[in-house]
Amino acid sequence: MVTATTNGSSASSTPRVIDSGIPCVNCGKPASRSNTCKLCQDQNIVSLFCTPDCYRSNYKTHKKLHTPAAQGNYTFPPDTADPFAGRYRYTGPLRAVYPKEPVPTRAVPESIPRPEYVNNAKGRSFAEEIANRTERYGRILSKKEIVGMREVCRVSRWVGTTVTWARLCSSRCFSLSKLGREVLDIAASKIAPGVTTLDIDAVVHEECVKRNAYPSPLGYHRFPRSVCTSVNEVICHGIPDARPLEDGDIVNLDVTLYYNGFHGDLNATYPVGTKASDENLRLMKTARQCLDEAIRLVKPGTQYKDLGSTIEAIAKKDGFSVNHTYGGHGINNLFHCTPNISHYAGNKNIGVMKVGQCFTIEPMICVGQYKEDHWPDVWTAVTVDGKASAQFEETMIVTETGVEVLTAAPGWTLPERDTEIVPL
Repeated sequence: MVTATTNGSSASSTPRVIDSGIPCVNCGKPASRSNTCKLCQDQNIVSLFCTPDCYRSNYKTHKKLHTPAAQGNYTFPPDTADPFAGRYRYTGPLRAVYPKEPVPTRAVPESIPRPEYVNNAKGRSFAEEIANRTERYGRILSKKEIVGMREVCRVSRWVGTTVTWARLCSSRCFSLSKLGREVLDIAASKIAPGVTTLDIDAVVHEECVKRNAYPSPLGYHRFPRSVCTSVNEVICHGIPDARPLEDGDIVNLDVTLYYNGFHGDLNATYPVGTKASDENLRLMKTARQCLDEAIRLVKPGTQYKDLGSTIEAIAKKDGFSVNHTYGGHGINNLFHCTPNISHYAGNKNIGVMKVGQCFTIEPMICVGQYKEDHWPDVWTAVTVDGKASAQFEETMIVTETGVEVLTAAPGWTLPERDTEIVPL
């Protein structure tokens, strides 16, 4: 799961929890309920802006929302409907497909420890909000915390020489469950034409509970499900629904577990069936390469802002773009915290990498324009032109001479470079 960024610095989480709790539909900055579009309000469309000037500057594009959305020729499965029909203009062919009989929130046994935001009516994490004000450069984890992060992510190999405490902990680490990676791999094995993302959500939820882990997205700022499922033009934060996956789709599964007081976060994009277009397959390959080359840069002393230059150089070389709004983030006992990691060149992220810092890198690569729109559910971010987007994510920790990728797949190593990459 990603955080929203503004001019290279991260928001607390998504949706933004400042004033309205919703980002400005134009620039992504914190929006105010006093700066709303009256015409949208009459049509029950969520459209908030940060300032009146931002509203005016975006009006030429924004006014297109005032025309009722064309429904296209999508055939809805029995007992399902589009909750946004007639009040939202979709940017692409994908539609929200909700069961007419709502699916209840999935239950988590009381015996499983929960993150603190679950007990807040709005799903707010006050610990995150405090940390994002007081820990500007990212916390350095203790030996005990690092062991905790390995538990929730997976037991992995690392790039470069391991640090002394890693060797001391290794006997314990290699007996631990490979939680986050296991759950993602099991969920991915269920992807097939005809399967719904609600079906996959049920699998993720069940597998988390089996491992005595809490699915971190559930209840986070009121997110209603246990996994984010982003299909085709959805950039991130797609809410699982009743739409059957189709042969030729691509789908991202973003899995986060909370176990023994720590979160582990990873995601990957997969083709559905055998008919994915060559362009979308190339998009997925590029998205993974962007992540791998960013991982290659992780070591003590690297500036966080430098990752974006390499990521965007790779994407542009292949004819794609990089979303600017959402970024990687620190992760530990908090779901989202500093350091902030933007994936585009020229960002203003602060700080340098230090041994013991733990964070995600998760570039979102788009076929067309990098800007996003949001469905009225507030969460689902889609490309403004309706073209596909793909993403891969790993959680990692900085070691003395390299990086340990905590969520890496079994046997994973950094691939050899086939061409030299010149950062932007």
